[in-house]
Amino acid sequence: MTGMPAGVLREATIDTAAIEANVRHLRALTGVEVIAVVKADGYGHGAQRAARAALAAGAARLAVADVSEALALREAGIDAPVLAWLHAPGASFSAPAAAGVELGVSSMDQLQAAAAAASAERPVGVHLKVETGLARNGIASADWSAVFSEAARLEGLGRVRVVGIFSHLSNTSDADDRRALTRFTGAATLARAAGLDLRLRHIAATHAAIDLPEARLDAVRIGIGMYGLSPFDDRTSADLGLRPAMTLRAPVAAVRRVPAGQGVSYGYTHRTAADTTLALVPLGYADGVPRAASGRGPVVIGGRRFTVAGRIAMDQFVVDVGDAAVSVGDEVVLFGDPARGEPAADEWGAASDSINYEVVTRIGARVPRREVAP
Repeated sequence: MTGMPAGVLREATIDTAAIEANVRHLRALTGVEVIAVVKADGYGHGAQRAARAALAAGAARLAVADVSEALALREAGIDAPVLAWLHAPGASFSAPAAAGVELGVSSMDQLQAAAAAASAERPVGVHLKVETGLARNGIASADWSAVFSEAARLEGLGRVRVVGIFSHLSNTSDADDRRALTRFTGAATLARAAGLDLRLRHIAATHAAIDLPEARLDAVRIGIGMYGLSPFDDRTSADLGLRPAMTLRAPVAAVRRVPAGQGVSYGYTHRTAADTTLALVPLGYADGVPRAASGRGPVVIGGRRFTVAGRIAMDQFVVDVGDAAVSVGDEVVLFGDPARGEPAADEWGAASDSINYEVVTRIGARVPRREVAP
């Protein structure tokens, strides 16, 4: 049986070659500029690690949610263009402006705050975010003309540099996304009429980048697909030509033989049906393993599939392995690459009534990440 390295209690291995291969594949598929999304610590894979892999594979720029994430990339020596688009009310943009971070602006106030942070030598790069139906942040359609005119004025003064315009799709249906795309195209036309030379129009994330070719425009923002996971319920990573980059694993920490009727973990939601062997796995909800997957989450031990028995606790869970020969130190894989016979992150998403995005992103800081060769 496969064993874990001595002294390792839990780990997530990250295959950066898989990230590179996924980015190359999606670049070839879409034929436009790829903006690699490394927010939320690279969807749990490590933002700096993921950024470097994506850039090595030809991504043109990076994107994060907030300024602190962008500045962390700069502090790590990553000087590629990086966009941050979610800001605190009243935020000052002096630090990102000084670091050359591009800002997504969703209001007149944010546009003016960006302009106020410009230096005499360097305008602040901005992407104008427009609301096209998702009902989140973005410039309201009633304000488009005023904001676009002000952006053109500020660009003429050398205070801002309008890199492009962007929005988000709901991925509800092709019809819904096409309606949003039509609104977005109208916004871009209005912006150009205001005198803005938009180099980048981007609205498609992985879902639309694959499934809605007309939404690819000048660039696509690749998030979940970069990490080798599918945004679709009816297609796997392999179906899309992608390879999962993260494998979550731990050693069997204890083994005990118990009689029929033995209660397992808190609340005894699982009781053994016969004499059986229980294996203890040192991963729990403090590590991001969803408690909602109690009694349902799949694992592989020694090439065989089992299911979590009873409730997942803060630091550990139990697997009922029956009469299988399982020993302390044997490798337990929660999710990884199904091509190797491992459960998919999608399965843990389904087991916890969630999605694969949440499964990988929520893996906590207590779980060391280790890069591995393919």
